[in-house]
Amino acid sequence: MAAHRPELPEAFLRGCAFPAGEGVPYPRADPSPLGERLPRDTWQTASLPVGVRFEMQGDASRLEIDYETQTEDLGYRGEGAGTFFSVWRGGACICEVPAKLGRQRVEVLLGENEAPAILYLPEGMRPTVHALRGLDGAIEPAPRQPRWLCYGDSIAEGWAATGPALAWPAVVGREQGLDVVNLGYAGSARGEIASAEQIADLSADLISISYGTNSWSRTPSSAAAFRAGLDAFLDVLRQGHPETPMLAVSPILRPDAERVPNRLGATLSELRAIFEECVEARIAAGDAALVSIPGADLVAEERLPDGIHPDDAGHAAIAARLGPQFRAALRADD
Repeated sequence: MAAHRPELPEAFLRGCAFPAGEGVPYPRADPSPLGERLPRDTWQTASLPVGVRFEMQGDASRLEIDYETQTEDLGYRGEGAGTFFSVWRGGACICEVPAKLGRQRVEVLLGENEAPAILYLPEGMRPTVHALRGLDGAIEPAPRQPRWLCYGDSIAEGWAATGPALAWPAVVGREQGLDVVNLGYAGSARGEIASAEQIADLSADLISISYGTNSWSRTPSSAAAFRAGLDAFLDVLRQGHPETPMLAVSPILRPDAERVPNRLGATLSELRAIFEECVEARIAAGDAALVSIPGADLVAEERLPDGIHPDDAGHAAIAARLGPQFRAALRADD
């Protein structure tokens, strides 16, 4: 077995826009004191490396990974949070290898394909990758792709998908050649200004926002407050990204919330209508780089196993609808 020298993983790292914080190697929100204004639930989910991956090319047929995982407690998301390393190449899954707790070493197949190899992580186990080593050949970092900042809630985070690589942002990233930075915050993502400020400060070629469900339930919002909050959120994003293509996706279907008022009197269908009205008003006022995408029919009810989150086929359906629109928005910006 011919093994090349270990490669420091940072050059291969994708989907991570913030520097490491204490105990959080791949944060999805600012770990500095500036990030302390985030709600606690947002930071908790932002500490999971959702969407973080390593991308490489070269003639190595296998890859050796030195890594360390912190936990086997996967929380509410269960095994869908990720308990294995998976390699995708040329649109296909090459292999999946279970991860173990603690400091470990594992070998995965890279396959043979001209496309870059993408290594997805056992996200739910909170891994840190210490070294990558090509076997029977060399590896080098894959070319950088346009950066897409994907803000959303648990649906963007990938809940109910059976693995991290099957969440709709991961699928779109692979199919459309985008470096997706997953800013999907399960249980939160209510359009907080602190999150908007962080996104405004990041470099981006494309931005998407998709939230509203948690404004109906987890932290209920009235119709008026939701409208004002969304306008403020978009104002802050545009301060940092005045001309960046931005796609705004209103909430997907949630049958138990569509016609049921929350404690402040707003149904999800009302919040969705407000979301779309706000976005379309800004487009009409001259924001040519903003795109409104209605979310109500993106996923069929039978593809929501818990009534809220899409299954693998549901995530694939979202990706099939949104991916071409994301790529078209980038082309229009060229």
